[in-house]
Amino acid sequence: MPIVVTLDLMLAKRKMRSRELAERIGITEANLSLLKSGKVRGVRFDTLARICEVLDCQPGDLLGYEPGPESPGGAEEA
Repeated sequence: MPIVVTLDLMLAKRKMRSRELAERIGITEANLSLLKSGKVRGVRFDTLARICEVLDCQPGDLLGYEPGPESPGGAEEA
């Protein structure tokens, strides 16, 4: 997927553990782990806003775009 989640890098910069972030933004560690790995189809804006507030960052610090195929099989949708 061309959208890359760099949440783990921001957590490292802020010297914060996933558990603490999950508690502070009100989601489970399991859901935060899925978000960090990019295995989610979307993220709510209010969740993104809480992450940015706690980590003192902008959404662009957490998400990036890398052109490439949409699916692992290489098939792109039109």
